[in-house]
Amino acid sequence: MKKIIFIFATVLSTSIVSAQDKTVKDLQGDAGKAINKDPGDTIPKIWKTGGLMTLNVGQGSLSNWVGGGDKFSLSLISFLNVYAFYKKGKHVWDNNLDLGYGFVNTTSLGQRKSDDRIDLLSKYGYEIAPKWYLSGLFNFRTQFAKGYSYSKDSLGRDLRTLSSSSFAPAYVLLSLGFDYRPVDYFSVFISPLTERWVIVTDDSLSSVGAYGVVPGKKSISEFGAFLSAKFNKEIAKNIVYTSRLDLFSNYKSNPQNVDLYFTNVLAMKVNKYIAANIALDLLYDDNAIKRLQVRQLLGIGLSAKF
Repeated sequence: MKKIIFIFATVLSTSIVSAQDKTVKDLQGDAGKAINKDPGDTIPKIWKTGGLMTLNVGQGSLSNWVGGGDKFSLSLISFLNVYAFYKKGKHVWDNNLDLGYGFVNTTSLGQRKSDDRIDLLSKYGYEIAPKWYLSGLFNFRTQFAKGYSYSKDSLGRDLRTLSSSSFAPAYVLLSLGFDYRPVDYFSVFISPLTERWVIVTDDSLSSVGAYGVVPGKKSISEFGAFLSAKFNKEIAKNIVYTSRLDLFSNYKSNPQNVDLYFTNVLAMKVNKYIAANIALDLLYDDNAIKRLQVRQLLGIGLSAKF
């Protein structure tokens, strides 16, 4: 009888343990599953927004820069970049605003010059094939402070000549073309139909026909082909490379002389708030100066991403 009771108890305990194991496994399985999200969480966001603000102490150099400045300088420069990106179905809308302002202390002349820019780029596209979009693009670019070029007269005295100011020059561009987006961090816009206006509001600059305007006129209209390529990627841990290349050929006058606007920034994050930046800008516009303009800046300072 004791053996029968022992066997029965053993079978019963084994069954209970087995049931408990199954219950535990079921609970563990449920715990391992993804937590059900609120229905609203499953709806993809159609807007992505953010920005970067920096305040840098830096060293820079200029070569043939019509915006004004000296060959070597020390600077205090602030920079703000904000963006808003929209995507829903076949529609994409990319908006980007760059604002920069600073003081550059030129070591050879002891002058202090503002180094600034306003650059607004807005691009809308409708997908017509995988990675290809029929797109329209708007770009506005200028500065909001005066710039000077420096030279010496025959007696060795320093001369300062106004070379640019607010809306002198300013560039307004409207373009219709195709946007190719093979990956998230790179796109290239190609257009054979682009209208560009060059604006020179300063009387002294417009009177001499600066930046290609007819002397005495405040603007000139150009029509041509346009290409704009953008790259923005973290190429190594805490190192982000951002680049933009714009090329414009004016059908109306010397189309072989292609205008170049090429900006490059290598941002290296030291910690949450401190970053080092290397910037290199290349410009060519034979209506401004028939030489390549080069601006290089190296800085370290405060950085805030939002």
